[in-house]
Amino acid sequence: MKLFYTPGACSLGIHVLLEELGLPHEGVLVNLREGQQFSDEFRAINPKAKVPAVVLDDGAVLTEWIAIAHYLAATNPDARLVPASPVEAARCNELVAYINGWMHPQGFTRIFRPDRFAPNPEDKETVREQGRKIFAEGFDLIDKVLTDGRDWLLGSFSIADAALFYVSFWAEGRQTVPLPAHVAAHYARMKARPAVARAMEQERLS
Repeated sequence: MKLFYTPGACSLGIHVLLEELGLPHEGVLVNLREGQQFSDEFRAINPKAKVPAVVLDDGAVLTEWIAIAHYLAATNPDARLVPASPVEAARCNELVAYINGWMHPQGFTRIFRPDRFAPNPEDKETVREQGRKIFAEGFDLIDKVLTDGRDWLLGSFSIADAALFYVSFWAEGRQTVPLPAHVAAHYARMKARPAVARAMEQERLS
């Protein structure tokens, strides 16, 4: 299996899941800063020109964070990365969709790529502030999920925790917004997991 990734990007969450499962994989670096995602070579892997992308041992290609995470969960059922209960599985999808489909593209992207939302330079700071508000509101909502003393979003470790980890890394490591108390504690627990430490070491993150 090959994981096409950029250090510290959302692909970090998939990298964590691969390490959690102990799946042999080759990391293939895609330099987003240099525009490598737009190269013909990478577009042959993922025409959408973004990470993560995974190439399976049979040559099949998977793209999109949620799709890859669910594939890993479905093909490794003993790890219980998605709860067995239909309601709890839906809760898992609910959390991952909110993080990956809202907080990431509408919050974080506005902060660091305001030009995608504001063609006029004078509007960029307003867009960044909108992004910070969306990001902070998202963390506040998720913080409430953790207020009952649970360590993990769904009671046991799941793909939702890997999703929360990568956006928490952005907030903490890039100082975009402060993490609320329960999310900050979750982030600390994640960093203490051996699989997370391995993924971060391999991506040269600290």
